[in-house]
Amino acid sequence: MKIIGVGCGEGMLTKEAETALREAKSVYGSKRAIELVRASIPKDADVVEITDYKALRTLPDDAVVLSTGDPLMAGLGYLPGEVIPGISSMQTAFARLHVPWTDVAVVNAHGKDHKAAVSRTVQDIAAGHTVFLIADPDLSINELARSLSPSVKIAVCEDLGYPNERITQGTAGNPPKVLSRLFCIICGY
Repeated sequence: MKIIGVGCGEGMLTKEAETALREAKSVYGSKRAIELVRASIPKDADVVEITDYKALRTLPDDAVVLSTGDPLMAGLGYLPGEVIPGISSMQTAFARLHVPWTDVAVVNAHGKDHKAAVSRTVQDIAAGHTVFLIADPDLSINELARSLSPSVKIAVCEDLGYPNERITQGTAGNPPKVLSRLFCIICGY
């Protein structure tokens, strides 16, 4: 099995991933992942939208599984097989903001306990780290901001890699607004 990171948005498929994808006979992915790389999928390949993520472990050895972003950044990299990295939302967000990520703590709040993620973010910032927060649509930027010192910088990065990409910056005292369901947060930079 090959688990291919398709990048976080349009045009972010690496050459290595594109080459592997062009050889695929069966491709599995979310609707969004499939749409991102549709042009690179062979016309004769079977394309299956994933509806049961638990069943992915039972796929044949020659299956190609698409993971948005990078498979090991809260993606499908836990599956057995070769992992081909993709351009993650973290790489893209830090590049857009021109912020180095040599001392970053990654906090995953996507489908996780948001209070625990906020608590971990506060601890990591107190320890001197910049935090990259993988969000989901239900994460409250205001709850996060209330937990931080008012001067802590916060950036909301929405729809990275898409034509409607938007990055707004503020502080915990005046946090940026979230307008999209697809976003991540960088704070303490």
